[in-house]
Amino acid sequence: QVQLVESGGGFVQDGGSLRLSCAASGRTFSIDNIGWFRQGPGKEREFVAAISWRGGFTYYAESVKGRSTISLDNAKNTVSLQMISLKPEDTAVYYCVAAPFNSGSVYDMDYYAYWGQGTQVTVSS
Repeated sequence: QVQLVESGGGFVQDGGSLRLSCAASGRTFSIDNIGWFRQGPGKEREFVAAISWRGGFTYYAESVKGRSTISLDNAKNTVSLQMISLKPEDTAVYYCVAAPFNSGSVYDMDYYAYWGQGTQVTVSS
């Protein structure tokens, strides 16, 4: 099992920035990719960004590309998501996710076996 704990959510004004962090513990050696999904009010859960646990490959949703940077500190087993130029439509609960080695797409919700509790990000206009 892998445990994921998010931090860093909160309120931010339109155009502001925010940094989310996720601490992974447990069987972290089994992680293939780790990243973030989000679910806005009245919306379906959607992929945000992911990074490979060992190779540093990164993946971004088109909606956040150019405004977000995902990074990994293997020494601390922590993944971070730096977001700038935030918009009201970025308002959502952000979930940290991790996938063990298996087949599937990093963009697919079903690929991820482990989910954090989520952290609320609210962007006010």
